[in-house]
Amino acid sequence: MADAYPPRMQSFPLYGEGPIPNSKAGPDEEFGAARGFLRKVSRPRILVYLPARSRANGASILVFPGGSYAGLTFDYEGTQQAQFFIDHGIAALVVKYRIPSDQTMVDKSMGPLQDAQQAIRFVRLHAKEWNLDPTRVGAIGFSAGGHVASTLATHFNEAYVANPEHISLRPDFLIVVYPVISMDAKIAHMDSRKALLGLHPSATQVRFFSSELQVTRQTPPTLILDAADDQLVDPQNSVVFFEALRRAGVPVEARFFEKGQHGFFLMPRDRWQEPILEWLRYNGWLCLAGARRP
Repeated sequence: MADAYPPRMQSFPLYGEGPIPNSKAGPDEEFGAARGFLRKVSRPRILVYLPARSRANGASILVFPGGSYAGLTFDYEGTQQAQFFIDHGIAALVVKYRIPSDQTMVDKSMGPLQDAQQAIRFVRLHAKEWNLDPTRVGAIGFSAGGHVASTLATHFNEAYVANPEHISLRPDFLIVVYPVISMDAKIAHMDSRKALLGLHPSATQVRFFSSELQVTRQTPPTLILDAADDQLVDPQNSVVFFEALRRAGVPVEARFFEKGQHGFFLMPRDRWQEPILEWLRYNGWLCLAGARRP
């Protein structure tokens, strides 16, 4: 009977008891949990939601909430999404990544990417313990969390965290939902850009953090979901990412809903969550490697 219930959520310091890289000493000033929107996150953690053994299929997904790099929409785009995934047998690991800040980081632009790399390393280190397939570890990001996930998916060849085991930092699949993708001022979400890169980023920084310019053939298969009427983050972010992936020969699928606005608040959840499951099933991420679609 115990196999029918998911185990309790576990929460871990993302870097264990060791030092947090690229971090300045200072007090923990995080707040906002009661409202579901975390601010001033400087102590990154990973929340592990495992499905019931009777439902588990071995797949797992890192969940990156958005929040314009000013905070984390941790309830709606984090823990609620985790419940959705474990209901369908997929382990969900919600990443409480650091909010860019000159007060807490030496280089605030690199903190979220470092935390994303450490998160996928953490999952693969614990895959055997949690009965997860280390070759079916994906990432999903919402809004600015989509930017975090897309940077993880395009900057995996160089480790920005200690990785003595040489664990692969590449997600096996990527899902971005109403995402921030580009730092190009013509289409960037400027609040996210300013929070991450400051008021006067260099051309090198803009290019490095424009995920559409970092795509290669090795970028993981990707699903893009967006709303055509999004007035907060220009859907052109999704368009340029789709085009870059298509040109590079990366398997990519995109769905643009006519109405949904940023956050998809105008749609019932199953209207946009079901396409995620459909895509995962069709591409074989919910079954063993030998049974995947070629």
